[in-house]
Order: sequence, then structure tokens, then C-alpha cells
Amino acid sequence: MAGVTGTGERLRFDGWIAGVGTSSGTRLVVGHWPRSPFGAFADVMVEHPDGERVLLAPSRRIADFVAATYRFDRIEVVPVTVTSVTATGDTWCVEAGPLRLRLRTGRRSALGLLLSAVPAPLARSPLWAALCDVPARLLMPGVRTLGQAAPGRREWYGARGLRPVVDADAVLAGVSLGALAPLDPPVAFGFGSAPRSPSLVRVTTTVELAPAGR
Repeated sequence: MAGVTGTGERLRFDGWIAGVGTSSGTRLVVGHWPRSPFGAFADVMVEHPDGERVLLAPSRRIADFVAATYRFDRIEVVPVTVTSVTATGDTWCVEAGPLRLRLRTGRRSALGLLLSAVPAPLARSPLWAALCDVPARLLMPGVRTLGQAAPGRREWYGARGLRPVVDADAVLAGVSLGALAPLDPPVAFGFGSAPRSPSLVRVTTTVELAPAGR
């Protein structure tokens, strides 16, 4: 299949992506990565109603890598933490510089249960991501599982779980962002968006770098 072969270095990130919209029009995408080439870290991508895209990253090294993979108008290097505040793990607190976000997830849907059965080696495969790309776009408009990131970088996602976000409270620079809302319009950091319905996705993300000299 075209677009699913490559010989460059592959960097794997295993964790969760939370995507939520707010009634103010600001949309938030949180990455929580317990396992990555950079060690455990979290980052937040913010898209404002006027389209400004901001990255909140915990170190310059991580900020440089993420900014070389996605598109941003502004980058802030700030402390970023994600903590679970309940024994069941259904409530998260995110602190990232000027942002405070608390979100609560609901029970897994049928799709979430199906994704949880995907074996880890399969979730890492670009062929599997290519096979999932069309149904993902049909089921969740805006979502892509395989595509071209920044020049010289290819990326694919292997989802291994999905929970709806049923409640969220977000404050940015001391101002409430309003009630939980769909992620609409889709965010424009990369080739695809998080799901329109606020969600927490268990995912393995792979970024493939172009071979040296290409």
C-alpha cells in the first residue's frame, strides 16, 4: 500500500490524548505520555477562537520536537502536569502554565470496548493505521490515523481505548473558558483532528523521521 512503507527512525509515544471543546470557542488537546523517547511528559495544544495555535510544553527539547512535527503560532515552555484524582482514573487534573483543566470521563462505549481489544504490536503498525484510516474518517469526521506531519515526518496513530469526556472545567489565565462543548471546528495542528465529541483516547503514536540525507 502506498504511503505505509519507510526506512527512517521511528519514535513511539504511548499514552493518552484528551480533546475537549469549550463554549468560549477555545479547544484543547492534552497529550499524556508515560512512555516516550523523552521519558514521561505531558503537553497541551490550545487553539483559540481566532485560530491562534499555542503549544504548552514542559521543556525546550520537547517543545522543539513537537513544533517540528505540528504547526503552532506560539510556543510556551511551562511546567505541565497531569494527575488522576480518583481511584478509578476517571477524573484528571491538568496544569500547564496559565491553564487549569479538570475533566471527567464516562464509561467506555461499544467502540471503546472494541478498541481495547487491539493488541499493542498491531497498534504500532503503519499498515494497521492505514487500514483504520477510512473507517475512522467515516465514524469520526476530522479524525485521521495516518498522514504526513511536518516535512520529513510521517505519523500514525493506533487507538487502544476510548472514553467520552462528560464534564470539563477549564480556566486560562484566570478566565473561565465556559462549558464543555464539541471540538468544533476541528483543530488544525496537524493532518488530523481529535474527535469532535470530547474524548479521552488511549493511543500509541509513532512519528517516523525521514532517513538522513533525504
